[in-house]
Amino acid sequence: METLIQFQGGGVHQIVVIIHVLLFVYWLGGDLGVFYSSKFVVRSDISPEARAIAAKIMLDLDQVPRMCMSLMLTVGGILTEFIGIPHPLYQQVGIVLLGPVWLFCVTYLHFWHGSKAYPLVAKFDMFIRYAVVIGIPISVWMHWETNKLAEYPWVAGKLIMFAFLVFCGIMVRGKIGPFFSTLMKCKAGEMPTEAENEAQRKSLSKVRVWVFMIWAGVFLSAFSGIMNRSGIIYSAEEPVRTTYSTMHGG
Repeated sequence: METLIQFQGGGVHQIVVIIHVLLFVYWLGGDLGVFYSSKFVVRSDISPEARAIAAKIMLDLDQVPRMCMSLMLTVGGILTEFIGIPHPLYQQVGIVLLGPVWLFCVTYLHFWHGSKAYPLVAKFDMFIRYAVVIGIPISVWMHWETNKLAEYPWVAGKLIMFAFLVFCGIMVRGKIGPFFSTLMKCKAGEMPTEAENEAQRKSLSKVRVWVFMIWAGVFLSAFSGIMNRSGIIYSAEEPVRTTYSTMHGG
């Protein structure tokens, strides 16, 4: 019986793995750039114009991790097919569509800020985030046996971790308000008051706690994937788990 997600040969698997690795690299690497540039945005000893330029660099860099995050669940879901985790048709459709739809949302919100459709797209983007945070743990619990997650608990762990990473992103949004209100004043060429500067610094300090948790979560997810997928020979059929000795004639 054919499914929506079909694979022919190892070449497709290798390509998807490369994409998965690149998403991890640019997610974490882009976040480091955002973290570094944010330090200049809150500096009250430089001009509002300089702070506004630093903010533009920060926001442009921040788009890269957002794009990587939006595609990660789709790419990861496709990879699980290679290790023998089945997905019903409705899950296959959701896996294939989620990435492109979410990517459209985060891209639109970055490049078309202020457009008529912006509020609607922003609400839909937030709907996706809450659906992921709430839906993934429920789905893992419901499909622990039917999707063979009991045989691959590390996959379930990565799914739960991804939901937590999205939750951290929501918390960042909830605490970054004073940061952006002062930023808007800098972009207008106005000098913020010391109270506004202090509120901006406090806001960034609260956000960084969640950012550090995102970094730790992304690293742990990558570590778990590498450690548990080593020794698996992937094919269009069933995966075969090997050991070092069998791979080397021992």
